[in-house]
Amino acid sequence: MGAEALKGGDVSRLRVRRWECGDAHACASGSMPSRSVKVVSVPIKKLSPNAKGQVRYRFVVDAGTHPSTGKRRQVTRTFGTLREAKAEYAHITNRRYEAAAVPFDARTLDEWLDQWLARKAEDLEVSTVYSYTMTLGRLRGKLGHIRLQKLTEDDVEAWMKWALREGRVRGGKAGTGLGVASVEMSLARLREALDRAVKRRLVEVNVAREVTIPRSLRKAERRTKAMVPPWNLAEVRAFVCAVKDDRLCAAFLLSLMGLRPAEICGMRWADVDLGRATLAVTRTRTLMGNRFVVEKDAKSLAGERQLPLPDLVGEALADFKAEQIAEKLAAGERYEDNGYVLVDRLGRALNGRQLRERAYQVMAENALRRVRLYDARASCFTYLANNGVPDHLLARWAGHTDVRTTKRWYVKPDVEDLRPAADMWGELASAPAPAPAHEENVRCGSVRG
Repeated sequence: MGAEALKGGDVSRLRVRRWECGDAHACASGSMPSRSVKVVSVPIKKLSPNAKGQVRYRFVVDAGTHPSTGKRRQVTRTFGTLREAKAEYAHITNRRYEAAAVPFDARTLDEWLDQWLARKAEDLEVSTVYSYTMTLGRLRGKLGHIRLQKLTEDDVEAWMKWALREGRVRGGKAGTGLGVASVEMSLARLREALDRAVKRRLVEVNVAREVTIPRSLRKAERRTKAMVPPWNLAEVRAFVCAVKDDRLCAAFLLSLMGLRPAEICGMRWADVDLGRATLAVTRTRTLMGNRFVVEKDAKSLAGERQLPLPDLVGEALADFKAEQIAEKLAAGERYEDNGYVLVDRLGRALNGRQLRERAYQVMAENALRRVRLYDARASCFTYLANNGVPDHLLARWAGHTDVRTTKRWYVKPDVEDLRPAADMWGELASAPAPAPAHEENVRCGSVRG
C-alpha cells in the first residue's frame, strides 16, 4: 500500500482493520481474510484463561488529566466479554474527547445550584422545592464555594463522610452525624443537579455519580436505629375507644382510614357528603418547616379520589359538624367561617402539627404506645390487605397509582398477622399419611387382578 493511500481517512481505516484482524500487513495484502482471524489486538488484549477457564479482555487507556492535579490519568479495565470491553473503551474515550470541548466556566457549585433550583421550581410543588432547598443546604457549607468545574469525586466523598460523622446542624444535637437516609437524599439531589450540568456541557462528568454510602454503614444504622412498628389491631381499637369523646374524634378516625394528615387538614365540608356517605380528597394543607402553611392540589392525580364513609366515621363527622355550628353561634363575630373540616372552637383551620400534638397527648393520657400519626396509614392498609381487599382497590383507597408503592411502604404485617400462615403449615405437616394402595399386577396396556 502506497503512502498516498495512507493519507486522511485511509489512516483511520487501516487502524480499524488492524484492530479487527491483528495483522494490518496481511489483511492489506489479502493473504489473510479478516473474517477468519479471531485474534484481539491493541488496545484490547485477550487474556489467557484463568484458573476457572474463563477468558477475559483487558485494556489500558488514557482517561485525560486529573481535574485537581493536572496529571495524566490511565485506567485499566477487565471484562468477561469482548463486547463489554469495546463498549467501555468507547465510553471512556468519548468522555475524554468531550472534556476537551468543555469551555472554562467560573461559576461555583452554589451558583449552579441556585440556577438549577430556579429552573426546577417551574415544574415542582412549592413544598417539593422547599424540600430540595433544605436537602442541598446540607452540603453547600462544605462544597458550595468550590468552582463547579473543580469539584471532584474526592470532594463529594469527603463531604459524605463528614455528614455521616458530624453533619447535623438542626433537628437534633448539633455536631452529631446525619442519618443515612438524609445523606443519601442530599447526594441524590446533587447527582440530579450535576447531571443537568453535564447536559449543559458545563462539566465533563458527574463526579457524584459513583459516590454511595457503604453498605456496612447502612447495616450498622439499621441495627442501632429503633424501628417503631405501626399499631396492631388491638392498639387501633384501644385508640378508637380513647378518642370517642374527643373533639377531634372525626379527624383521628379519618387518619385510621388511611388519609394523610395533610389531606385531613385540607378537607372542606363541601368535600363531605353525609347523605351519600362519601368524601372527596382534592386538596392538602402542609406545614413547611414548622413555619408556614401551603395549600395545594392533591399529591397526584391518583391522590384525587372519592372514598366511602364507614358508619362510624360518618357519625363522627356528623357530630363534629353539629358541634361546630354550636361553636359558631357561641363565638358570634369572632368565628372564622372558612369551610374547613378541621378547625378549632373559633373556626380557625388547624395544621398538621396541631393535629399530631393532640394525638400524642391522647396516647400519653391513655398509656398507648406512641407512634407517628402518619403511620395510621400503615395500620389501615395492612389490615385491609390481610383481609382480602384486592390490590387495585387497595391502591385506589391509598391514593397511589401503583399498588407496589402501597405494599412496599404501607403494608407491614407483624408476627400475629403471619399466624394464619403458621396454622396452614401445621395442617400440611399434620395431614394423615395416605393409605397404601392395593397392589395390582400391571402389565403393558392391561391390568389383571
